[in-house]
Amino acid sequence: MNTLTLPTYDIAQIMGGLYGDGIIGLKGAFSREWAQTLGEDVLRLYDEALQRPGGALGRGPKRHYVEIHPEDIRGFVELATHPWVTTVCKAVLGPEYKIVEIGFDVPNPGAVNQPWHRDFPAPDDTIIGRRLNSLAFNLTTVDVTEDMGPFEVAPGTQWDLPIDFEHGMFPPKTNSSRYEQRAQRKMPQMGDISARSALTIHRGTANHSTKSRPALVLGVDAPTANNAERHDLQITRAFYATLPESLKQHLTCRLVDKLEPIVQGHTIEGLMMGEA
Repeated sequence: MNTLTLPTYDIAQIMGGLYGDGIIGLKGAFSREWAQTLGEDVLRLYDEALQRPGGALGRGPKRHYVEIHPEDIRGFVELATHPWVTTVCKAVLGPEYKIVEIGFDVPNPGAVNQPWHRDFPAPDDTIIGRRLNSLAFNLTTVDVTEDMGPFEVAPGTQWDLPIDFEHGMFPPKTNSSRYEQRAQRKMPQMGDISARSALTIHRGTANHSTKSRPALVLGVDAPTANNAERHDLQITRAFYATLPESLKQHLTCRLVDKLEPIVQGHTIEGLMMGEA
């Protein structure tokens, strides 16, 4: 697209949504064909991850997370340079934002409710400065239905102080009724994308269907965040050379001659047993 046909997005709505509810979305950001291709890549990578020790990390019964390499999916450049993605990142994280993570979650049939949680402890930027310094973008590879264990979020809870939170991530059970009163279940369709603060209290719900519900995750940081320390974003020099300069400046990655298996450094032990 040239500059005359680039879509424009309302910065106030973006900021209001992420600082308010803690999650926003864009319907039909990509074609269904693009999402189908992504789904094919994710299923292949999931199968490969299950074959190697530590390749797929448990996020609860019948539920896994797999961190991947950007060049392992055919649509990485289209995702990372999508005008809505770049606009959201610049609006919330500033012009020097960095992509630090790409992976996917797979809640399989039989997955149970996760406990309410954050993906990592809230940083001082948020607790003291009342600023968001990271975002997670999510894309489903299937049309989500009520019985497939949809993602559930408690809007506005990214600002909750972590009082009595276990490991800074798991709120006390006494908070659950408040989250359940606020809870919204998200049922995106293929091609939709969302952006959220990973600090907004959320959980995956029970998958009562016979289908898995894979969802891609793209993690992005502001300069003051340190989530890159939890990940190992690798890109081969050959692939890096093909990337647009506008994207290179937003990558925190390790350049390699040959991709190495990722040793995931962010196991969330509190999710392993599911909801108590």
